[in-house]
Amino acid sequence: MALKGVYTALSGAMAQSTKLDTIANNIANVNTPGYKRDQQVFSEYLTANEKEPTTIPIPRDVAAIESFYNMQGGDKSYVHEKGTYTDFSQGSLKRTGGNLDLAIDGPGFFEVSTPGGIRYTRAGNFTMDGNGRLVTKEGYPVLKSADPGTPESERTIQFTTEGNVSISDNGQVFQGENQLGQLSLVNVSNPDSLMKIGANLYGPRPTMTPQLNPIPSPSLRQGFIETSNVNVVTEMTDMISTHRVFESTQKAMSAYDSMAEKLVNVVGKVTP
Repeated sequence: MALKGVYTALSGAMAQSTKLDTIANNIANVNTPGYKRDQQVFSEYLTANEKEPTTIPIPRDVAAIESFYNMQGGDKSYVHEKGTYTDFSQGSLKRTGGNLDLAIDGPGFFEVSTPGGIRYTRAGNFTMDGNGRLVTKEGYPVLKSADPGTPESERTIQFTTEGNVSISDNGQVFQGENQLGQLSLVNVSNPDSLMKIGANLYGPRPTMTPQLNPIPSPSLRQGFIETSNVNVVTEMTDMISTHRVFESTQKAMSAYDSMAEKLVNVVGKVTP
């Protein structure tokens, strides 16, 4: 029984350790444009549910503690990590004055061309590469709207050396009086199908398909960026609470270890 208790406490400690890593990552990205905070999702995992009814009898009277004695510890439960949940709520808009800085005011994602295919981002701190294309900070081209089947290479925003750049609220890109296209913004009706893939980009989860919908009337703010939606005070409070729970599970494991040691000593003395 003591050994099974150690495993229960250990599963709790591992869960809290994962949660601490997530909180630390949120805090580290508090100044990352367009970053969305993550949360760990846990559930209770009951070992009794995995055993055949003939192996572990289910008591009829759940209110009687004595009725659980014949389960022989089969009612132990563990913490099961179900995955990471991303909070896609919008961050505040911060004025930068940069012509290539864009913030989405409302739902939606920018489409970005990467070696792995089209990916999505909320970070609008764009720049111009050596070829005159509008790109992310990592150098991935930002795509414009086009007919279905149009190659990604033909959907890039290509600047020249003449004229000031202006971008309208609906995503129309101009350089001087020349219109270079309209930025492609899409809404994902099932955001849980997206996962972070690094470089502030999102891609589809292995077993899910994002449901993409064009945004007929997008709302962009040129000269602004969307800040992270991480609240430092909330994250620090969660970190303190999680650390305390982690310490409690460590104390529980120490207590179970002490119980097991005492049991071994008692058995050793009794055994002839």
